[in-house]
Amino acid sequence: MKRIGVFVCHCGINIASTVDVQKVAEEVGKMPGVVFATDYIYMCSDPGQALVREKIREENLDAVIVAACSPNLHESTFRTAAGEAGLNPWQLEIANIREQCSWVHSDREKATEKAIRIVKAMVEKTRLNESLDPISVPITRKALVIGGGIAGIQAALDIADAGYEVILVEKEPSIGGHMAQLSETFPTLDCSQCILTPKMVAVGKHGNIELMTYSTVEEISGYVGNFTVKIRRKAAYVDWSICTGCGQCTEVCPAKVPSSFDRNFSTHGAVYVPFPQAVPNKPVIDREHCIHFKTGKCGLCEKTCEIGAIRFDQEDQVFRREVGAVVVAAGYDTLPLSELKEYGAGRVPDVIDGLAFERLLSASGPTNGEIRRPSDGKVPKEVVFVQCAGSRDPERHKPYCSKICCMYTTKHALLYRHRVHDGQPYIFYIDIRTGGKGYEEFYHRAEEDEGIIYLRGKVAKIFRDGAETVVWGTDTLTGKNVEIRADLVVLATAVIPRKSTARLVRKLHIQAGPNGFLAEAHPKLRPVESINSGFYLAGAAQGPKDIPESVAQAGGAACKVISLFSRNRLEQDPAVAWVDEDLCGGCRICISVCPYDARKFDEEKGIAVVNEALCEGCGSCVAACACGATQQKNLTDVQIKNMITASLGGK
Repeated sequence: MKRIGVFVCHCGINIASTVDVQKVAEEVGKMPGVVFATDYIYMCSDPGQALVREKIREENLDAVIVAACSPNLHESTFRTAAGEAGLNPWQLEIANIREQCSWVHSDREKATEKAIRIVKAMVEKTRLNESLDPISVPITRKALVIGGGIAGIQAALDIADAGYEVILVEKEPSIGGHMAQLSETFPTLDCSQCILTPKMVAVGKHGNIELMTYSTVEEISGYVGNFTVKIRRKAAYVDWSICTGCGQCTEVCPAKVPSSFDRNFSTHGAVYVPFPQAVPNKPVIDREHCIHFKTGKCGLCEKTCEIGAIRFDQEDQVFRREVGAVVVAAGYDTLPLSELKEYGAGRVPDVIDGLAFERLLSASGPTNGEIRRPSDGKVPKEVVFVQCAGSRDPERHKPYCSKICCMYTTKHALLYRHRVHDGQPYIFYIDIRTGGKGYEEFYHRAEEDEGIIYLRGKVAKIFRDGAETVVWGTDTLTGKNVEIRADLVVLATAVIPRKSTARLVRKLHIQAGPNGFLAEAHPKLRPVESINSGFYLAGAAQGPKDIPESVAQAGGAACKVISLFSRNRLEQDPAVAWVDEDLCGGCRICISVCPYDARKFDEEKGIAVVNEALCEGCGSCVAACACGATQQKNLTDVQIKNMITASLGGK
């Protein structure tokens, strides 16, 4: 029989205020095989870990149970301590008596009884635990970064600067993301292009970065340290390997296509470069609008190109790459104006969104930085900015705060005042949220020094009255209704996940939260990691965030990748599934339910087999196996039965 030690944690008052920890230790200490049981105020502290190591040696323990908080928090901590004392780490288990007991109960007597049963169940599990060795796999020291916005750019540069190869995949013809569309950045009013372009150029020239724009990730297989990625590069119908980026083809193209980069305020040809600072600065042909593809005629771009870079017969290319880690920086979109009918969007021509206003402000924009209203090109003298347009609106749109809107709306109003000195900006807001360095001061500068009028309240209706745009709202501070006859209305639309994010979630087998943003493994302790090993998150794909936060998170993700690549081999948790060949009937049900593609069918033997490097030990296959052939190491059917019996108060 094993010699088992039990250590019950007070967790300050997190556990001890609801659970009688001394009684738990006393009752569990009476179980056969439990040779030592005690309680301690903070088991995860250095003295607490030292106590575990000391008693393993003194009591010659074969197994240890720490009754404390979730194993997600400290299982690795205690297993390391056990290993240092000479105990196999997989002979240590965590009994969760905090999240599963003390935090969800108020009756001390009943909570104590439940805690005793939880610990007893873990004792029964531990009796049959095997000593395991970590699964060791090699590491491919090359990273894949998905998304070429500021987060993807920063992550790629940090990893590449550390000496590792990076593949940066961006679905647009150029990197830069939404930051490339901005005029200035808050709160310093730096020129966005001035601070972004050097990083874009650095990516394009970096010897360790393979830049694959106009490309998408088709599929990914494998496991942490050893992924195989299929990348599709869309046909640009221009041979970038010989194109010099002279721009002659873009100048002669007779087609007129609305520019999505300029939010449809300008047009470009069917052969185009997205914006002047694009990286790579090579054109692509929009097949849908190209006269040659529609009629078989034209071909002016081909005739103009002296080096013959136009390739109308070019096809998509598919590349396969081996990588060891993936950084997902897929970016964000904004709520389409078409969904904001209550604000006159689609019916009132002078209602635009924040990104459109950025393009009007930009010196490289469609109006060369002059603010003009869409309906007649005149300079607007009265501009209304509406915050939370689609955000914090659970009844009709998005329930969450989009985080950046308060500050960029303040920036918009400030820049408008700087461009139109006799103009009057108004800002309708619910609350002003200034959670960043220098943000509060920036807001006060706008309100107190720049003459911007803030109106606390929601806008009720925006409509057209003849040639005028009318805004109806309420100022809740004065209790009065407000009517403004505005020349221009700018909506701070909600930040939402890209449509491509949902497809990425399915392709990469990672998780998304209830609002569609990528889900991190732990909001506080693992904020840049996905639940699936080897995938790291950066930027607004994980949730609304500003540029500094995106850059910081990208740096954090890069550090995780660099840490992974610094090892010679990767060790993984060995508590995975296995198959009893004598019992397996070859039904293949377990293969279909495995979410990690960790099971294959051995045609020769007629049985299912497990790729241990891919298995995450989720137990789906075990539950699905009709004949009991699939078991999980250290969580067998017998162990589960014994745990249930102990939980129900049985012997």
